[in-house]
Amino acid sequence: MAAREVKSMSIRPILPILLAVLIGAAGTASHAQSPARNQVLGTWRLISAQIDPEGRNLPAYGERPNGLLTFTPDMHFVIVLTDASTPKFASNVRGEGTDAENRAAMARSIGFFGTYTVDENGEFSGNRVEGSTFPNWIGSVRTRNELTFTVRGDRMTESFRRPEGTRIVVEWQRVN
Repeated sequence: MAAREVKSMSIRPILPILLAVLIGAAGTASHAQSPARNQVLGTWRLISAQIDPEGRNLPAYGERPNGLLTFTPDMHFVIVLTDASTPKFASNVRGEGTDAENRAAMARSIGFFGTYTVDENGEFSGNRVEGSTFPNWIGSVRTRNELTFTVRGDRMTESFRRPEGTRIVVEWQRVN
């Protein structure tokens, strides 16, 4: 027991110093600048999607656009955009649509997913498509030079140009 008493006696004077160091380090860490909040994080509902808004101003997904965009905390995204007025197929079997039905469905909708990045200010800075209903997009990478998301409160504006140069502007409303 004498050895235990000696050990505990030699540790006791160090405990207040150790606690002061730990409290000081925790206080310093709490004053350190935390990373900016990810501005696009969450689920967004499509409000409108316009082709060439400064010119022809055509609806990109019909008169009744429908869609959701979700940005997850682990830096993944998924988006589905549809035209709610797309006619139903005659058959209830997905693989049995006619050429005209399949063409209309493909032309009036898109779904894709992948990963995204934000910068030090929490602003969208780019994405990489991992899967898409339009296979040509798989593997594509877009930076804010090609695609921007601007968040103002619970509204977000997406802007990009198609390969031929046509500008598209999409408006989103935060769901959560």
